[in-house]
Amino acid sequence: MWCFVISLLVGVLLVIRISQCVGPQMYGLEGDWRIKNFNGSISLQGKVPGCVHFALFQQGVIKDPYYRFNDLEYRWIGLDNWSYSRTFALPSNISTWQKVNLVCEGMDTVATIILNDVTVGKTNNMFLRYVFDITNLVKEDNFIQVAFLSAISYASQQSAAHTAYTVPPECPPPVQKGECHVNFIRKEQCSFSWDWGPSFPTQGIWRDIRIEAYNICTLTYLTVTPFYVKNDHQWGLEIEAFFEVVCSESVDSNATISIPELKTKETQKIQLLPGESSSVLRVTVDKNIPVDLWWPNGHGNQTGYNMMVQFYFDENYIIERSTKVYFRTVELVQENITGSSGLSFYFKINDLPIFLKGSNWIPADSFQERVTTFSLERLLQSAVDANMNALRVWGGGIYEQEEFYNRCNELGIMIWQDFMFACALYPTDKDFIESVRAEVTHQIRRLKSHPSIIIWSGNNENEAAIAKNWYNISSHKQIYTNDYVTLYVNNIQEIVQAKDKSRPYITSSPTNGEESVQEHWIAENPYDNRYGDTHYYNYTKDCWNWTEFPKTRFASEYGFQSWPSFNTLQKISIPEDWSYYSTLSEHRQHHLKGNKEMMSQAEIHYHLPHSADPVQNFKDMVYLTQVMQAQCIKVQTEFYRRSRSEIVNKLGHTMGALYWQLNDIWQAPSWASIEYGGKWKMLHYFAKNFFAPILPVGFEEDETLYIYGISDLHIDWRMVLMINVYQWYSLEPVCVRATEYLTIKAGSAISIYKETVASLLERCSSCTRQSCVVTFYLQVYGQQYGPTNHHFLSSLKDAVGLEKPQLNATVNHQGEAFTITVQTTGIAPFVWLDVGDIAGRFEDNGFLMLQKTKEVTFYPWEPTSTAELTKALKVHSLLDIY
Repeated sequence: MWCFVISLLVGVLLVIRISQCVGPQMYGLEGDWRIKNFNGSISLQGKVPGCVHFALFQQGVIKDPYYRFNDLEYRWIGLDNWSYSRTFALPSNISTWQKVNLVCEGMDTVATIILNDVTVGKTNNMFLRYVFDITNLVKEDNFIQVAFLSAISYASQQSAAHTAYTVPPECPPPVQKGECHVNFIRKEQCSFSWDWGPSFPTQGIWRDIRIEAYNICTLTYLTVTPFYVKNDHQWGLEIEAFFEVVCSESVDSNATISIPELKTKETQKIQLLPGESSSVLRVTVDKNIPVDLWWPNGHGNQTGYNMMVQFYFDENYIIERSTKVYFRTVELVQENITGSSGLSFYFKINDLPIFLKGSNWIPADSFQERVTTFSLERLLQSAVDANMNALRVWGGGIYEQEEFYNRCNELGIMIWQDFMFACALYPTDKDFIESVRAEVTHQIRRLKSHPSIIIWSGNNENEAAIAKNWYNISSHKQIYTNDYVTLYVNNIQEIVQAKDKSRPYITSSPTNGEESVQEHWIAENPYDNRYGDTHYYNYTKDCWNWTEFPKTRFASEYGFQSWPSFNTLQKISIPEDWSYYSTLSEHRQHHLKGNKEMMSQAEIHYHLPHSADPVQNFKDMVYLTQVMQAQCIKVQTEFYRRSRSEIVNKLGHTMGALYWQLNDIWQAPSWASIEYGGKWKMLHYFAKNFFAPILPVGFEEDETLYIYGISDLHIDWRMVLMINVYQWYSLEPVCVRATEYLTIKAGSAISIYKETVASLLERCSSCTRQSCVVTFYLQVYGQQYGPTNHHFLSSLKDAVGLEKPQLNATVNHQGEAFTITVQTTGIAPFVWLDVGDIAGRFEDNGFLMLQKTKEVTFYPWEPTSTAELTKALKVHSLLDIY
């Protein structure tokens, strides 16, 4: 065949063959493109990867899309049809290659691609890689145009064409100010709006686009899956290589796999068939060579090994790929539990049961080109700094960029990966299913090598939507149930089980897992606490009352809202907006009655602010919502963590707590613990403590105070529990108790202290519920181990003797960080340190201050100085808002 014959020729032809056959050649098309709207009235230069909205902003055509009401002002952008175009030059020998492709890693979303006046293809799925053959069209000088159709228009057209029955929901709730029929387009679902985010239905080339020229074949995917043979005590790797073969006959190759650190090098022969072809290589590691495993954060190292795979097709044509490989196993355990009906639901990593601690991840920006390496790193490192080991990539967003998963691999963050379907029913016509099948296949091949991904989940809340009749479909429930099974079982599950046997798949979240399977995929109650995972939200009941929370096997969503800091809001607002019930405040709130719910929840335990200065009152309200959120989620998370080892009333063995949500997409009230821009809310500081590897947790039941010891450690620890009781008016404890040495077992939560509240109050003679607070911590050999925790005996609005202290702080430079020395004249609850717009985080914040002096380290993310910090630093407590 040609690709070998030409290499046998002599003279000048051989020289040409050698010069061009080192392997496939890539020519990137990133950079500057010309962007126009449909009628040509707007024409500007924009960057690729990128989108129209951000290009308009960068060129000054529009203001910041996040500013005030601009999400409504700029709705016209999503309704228009836009085009991208540019010229590009290729080497003069481009026509000598056997195959030339246009490779589009991400088109957002509905587009027609025209090269040199010839239509080469169309796209309609944001999550697909598209490859178009341009061999006979490409030349030295080229002109490419990508004509986009409005995603809003396309979704509406697709919905209108689906005449057999409606596929709800047709539109989002009015409070979200969004667009309709998003379930009819394979696009980021939250780009049409959500209850925490704006509607910006983007258009653009959002990921890499390039020309790829090759002879013989090109490598399209390379996946690596570790496996462990228990009987042989030996690790191995299954490497699957996918090719596009241009030759008309089969092609032979020698494949060499090299992992130098493991002294592993093998060469295997493979044969590829014409067209799409793949080959599986299996490599074993010498059992005498120790293999360091990949562990989640807090449980060990995240060791990875450099691997090189080289495919030799003749002496001149070589394809090589380098990657990092990791060794770990994952298992989702659903089995009977002694003393409980139902099934367990927990993960084993390398045969060790792991309690998942973390949150839910949403897209970090409406415009993905703004998600920089720095901002991504800051968010993921913030998760690790808060003792998290897991994030759930939520199904209404995007499959994240490669850098996200690479960093999660390195940081030990386990990923629960949803497929991109959320809070909706979906059509199952032939074209839609074919697009989904291609999407799922592509994403599995792209992502399966990442050890951080421990589970695939079919969708977010769609089983619950059918089971609980969210969309009033009971009269036609079987139609939608059939569609559900068609999409998530007969197609997505089938593909996952065929293409990735290395990790589990569940059809939905929440789900009853194996019980949902037994109930033909739609459980009567997908929120059954005896099975699977649960989502739980209740904004009206007292969040300090732990008995309201479900004693579930796995809590994969729960949360409370709060407002972001005033500094964050100030960037997108003007003074007339700085009121809790201003027009902008209501506009930014996309959760119905959300602002009122926050205040109602806060009023249960705190007095509301009453400053005569309206701006100060707004700042105080913002602060109080963060206090409320942090304390609510603290109580709930501690309940889940202390439930890991016990069965009470046939419920318990909770093995995961992922609160909603980690990050924000814009500056608005939401459930996030990190604001848009990366600033930690009070909740995130609390998470650092309530997710600590070892932690004492206090709660009351039947007028009795219980303290549990919670450990994620791998060994038992003998410790002493220290209990201090303070009167609110004094920095000296009124009574102190140290227990005998007690053992907190590895990977467990056990009761380590019990005392009636009446006995405690009597022991601490001058105490009442209203006048005292209980604190406690663990000691090892006289040294504190883990954070100090506390238990309020009454609401703070009922506290007696709690008076406003004098707080001040000084700043000192210490190496790459700064030490903030805080001083107080009395006990101060929820002490908050704020340095305005200076980027960074504190070692601790939002704390209960019980000593005259406390040193807190500030870690800057950008260069700053003692003078700048001193000028910006503000410190206050709950009592300063009254």
